[in-house]
Amino acid sequence: MKSISPNIFVQDIDETIKFYEKIGFELTTTVPDEGEIVWAMMTNGKVTFMFQTFDSLKNELPEISRNNGGSLLLYIEVENIEKLFDRLKDEVEIIKDLEKAFYGAMEFSIKDINNYVLTFAENEK
Repeated sequence: MKSISPNIFVQDIDETIKFYEKIGFELTTTVPDEGEIVWAMMTNGKVTFMFQTFDSLKNELPEISRNNGGSLLLYIEVENIEKLFDRLKDEVEIIKDLEKAFYGAMEFSIKDINNYVLTFAENEK
């Protein structure tokens, strides 16, 4: 195995793109290239997320039938966590403040607009 790029299902892909751009991700690819987007790839450093509308696969994969979020936490290792926290704290919903975890990492958690939890962490040096 070489990498993982989660394909995250969302209701409103345009608002999801805006949210992830706000926290530092860059839109790299969409399907289609023009018109109503049903799939998008976004990156920040070595982290890649794919976002896709529930409607785009409801017939092909009916198992993907949730309407919102899921039991999923995306753990993202970062550098300069204090700077990132300061930049995001007034822009997004912080659900766990910046603190040192029992295993030594500094981390904080936010909830995205689809109810997914993103935990940003920086390991001790």
